[in-house]
Amino acid sequence: MIIIDAVVSGAASHKTFDEISEVPQHRVGLLLGTSKFYKTGGLNLYFKYRIDAAEALYKSGKISYILVSGDNGTMAYNEPETIKRELLKRGIPKEAIVLDYAGFRTLDSIIRAKEIFGLTEFIVISQPFHNERAIYLAQHHGLKVVGFNAKDVEGSGGIKIKFREYFARTKAFLDILFNVEPKYYGEKIEIPHLTKHKP
Repeated sequence: MIIIDAVVSGAASHKTFDEISEVPQHRVGLLLGTSKFYKTGGLNLYFKYRIDAAEALYKSGKISYILVSGDNGTMAYNEPETIKRELLKRGIPKEAIVLDYAGFRTLDSIIRAKEIFGLTEFIVISQPFHNERAIYLAQHHGLKVVGFNAKDVEGSGGIKIKFREYFARTKAFLDILFNVEPKYYGEKIEIPHLTKHKP
């Protein structure tokens, strides 16, 4: 697990950015979903900080579209729609928001960005540890991806998530080793090739 962790981090070396000014422009930012609230109640800060990051990228003109990829496994749980509502509240136009309802795992989100939405390069938006894993997966599927780091979460909750990340990275390694595919594919969805919007 320690070796795999190092390999994943190494794959993303110099490909993640903390500052808007350093991020290269891309047509699409892939916003990786998570639940709005913790299971124990209260706003999920991972959710909030990812929304903050996506808003900052769009309003700075670094991206023209936000592809929201998340879990929509039940009628009562819909990450993409929940995130879309938050983005609209932040002033992101609905025309700039594209939803992927079958991003059940990071693997699914990455492969579907390529196979369903026709992307070969994009900015992935999540916390640093998650961006590294997403970039690792993307590279193995022939994609040119960089990451914009949303603010990380401190405290005991953050420590717990980072511990779980060791297992998630091992799973990602095994997914690649055994050529695991997304749960769903479906019809292709075109994201229009518009000129990058101006902030």
